[in-house]
Amino acid sequence: MGRVLSGVVAVVFALSFAAAAIGAEKKAAKEGEKPALEQSSLVTVTATVEAIDQKTRMVTLKGPEGNTITFKAGDKIKNLSQVNVGDLVHVKYYESLAVEVKKPGEAKPGVKEQEAVTSAKPGETPKGMAVSQVTVTATIAAIDKKKPSVTLKGADGKTTTVKVRNPKNLENVKVGDVVVITYTEALALSLEKASKK
Repeated sequence: MGRVLSGVVAVVFALSFAAAAIGAEKKAAKEGEKPALEQSSLVTVTATVEAIDQKTRMVTLKGPEGNTITFKAGDKIKNLSQVNVGDLVHVKYYESLAVEVKKPGEAKPGVKEQEAVTSAKPGETPKGMAVSQVTVTATIAAIDKKKPSVTLKGADGKTTTVKVRNPKNLENVKVGDVVVITYTEALALSLEKASKK
């Protein structure tokens, strides 16, 4: 998870703001195919600015259920001076996880990270968006169908064992196959100049 997103994502989940969530799952459709899985969710949140210290950049938000959390607004958040107590902050948080098993040689083990950030221009109402994507490709070093679990080996030679939720997903998987895991998260923030109700 990128540094830009981690603090605000913690805010979203700590306040338990799940106003709307969407989920989807896709698995290999044909017999004999390697398994694939996709899951995604979207959370939309509106919080009220309860307190703000422009010098320390500490902001306290209050959710619709009365939960509060205080965090430091990073330097990437522009125009913080326009934020006042009583303003509403709108947050949209999207995350997706895609897992795909491929035959040996179809993908090279490794880790790839991408991150993009946009923010408001000087004088604009504070807003911004951050997107982070991490793709981890690892080789299946061992399979335990009784637990069920697989041991994955990364490009650095280190291994980790993970539990498999659906044992049927192991039917067409072999040691030596490659697992490609892509985790994407996007966060959009905007400020509404409105008094607290």
